[in-house]
Amino acid sequence: MLNPANEDGKRLKMLQSIENVLQVALAGVLIGVLYGLMCVGLGLIFGVMRIINFAQGEFLMLGMYATLFFGAALGGQYAGAWTPFISAILIIPLIFGFGILLYWLSLNSLSQKRDLSEETRHSAQLVITLGVSLILSNGALMLFGTTPKSTPTEFASSAVTLGPLFGDEILLFINKARLIAAGLALLAVVGVVVLMSKTRLGRSVRAAADDANAAMYCGINIRSIYMITFGLGAAITAVGGGLTASLYSFQPYVGFDFIIIMYAGVVLGGVGSITGSFFGGCLVGFVQQISALVIPQQLQNATIFVVLLLVLMLCPQGLFGKRAERV
Repeated sequence: MLNPANEDGKRLKMLQSIENVLQVALAGVLIGVLYGLMCVGLGLIFGVMRIINFAQGEFLMLGMYATLFFGAALGGQYAGAWTPFISAILIIPLIFGFGILLYWLSLNSLSQKRDLSEETRHSAQLVITLGVSLILSNGALMLFGTTPKSTPTEFASSAVTLGPLFGDEILLFINKARLIAAGLALLAVVGVVVLMSKTRLGRSVRAAADDANAAMYCGINIRSIYMITFGLGAAITAVGGGLTASLYSFQPYVGFDFIIIMYAGVVLGGVGSITGSFFGGCLVGFVQQISALVIPQQLQNATIFVVLLLVLMLCPQGLFGKRAERV
């Protein structure tokens, strides 16, 4: 004879498991959108300039600190719930200009040397960007110290309720700060795609990515395009960092934690594809959050690389990569 109490207990346990999975999956989607924005910045530099930029994580770190200080300049960290998000948008011109300056100081002279082989050029770029990464992270350590910072917002302590689902059994909660950050990140990605596909600058960037020599013969200033691309890639990743700063604490070496995620997302999505980089970052965030259900937090990045290897074995071009398509 069936025991009603046991049946109700099993049903309740199953519903709780479903609720936990849905809650984590929802968090994975929102975090994945932020990762996708970061990956778009790296994918733009990597796809157009063929530079493996080890300093990309430091651009994210600078975006976090710039958002913090812009928020203070707007009236204090606790002046308004929207302050961190507004600050994350306002840092775009600052990081864009810094990226252009940094490229001109470190990589511009190397790009002008046509007598170097591709292997020598890539090796020099690796060393230069690694040096820039160390300078920026240690410089930030000297300026800001080791104390973790954050950009608090009232939205972080409130949530939007989704449901009830399946009758009155399941309720899902969406953190408002995550929801707003993901929404702004999605708008930023749409803006980048429109810029690359609908404007003259975007067409010039795509031409330089496909064949720099042919673009040069068509009258495109490759030197300027590379500077703009580097600055834009830095600014995009910095915005992703600024939006993420409202969710997590950060310190000068936080870039190292995210650079692995960004490269995994770019390779997963397909090198050379902006939309692919975005969806690759989304997949990384989703896998990272879902894996927390079954493995310890310390092994979450290992799960990302397992998925990366499986995808590359089945699809060497990445999930969205195509030989003839870049945006």
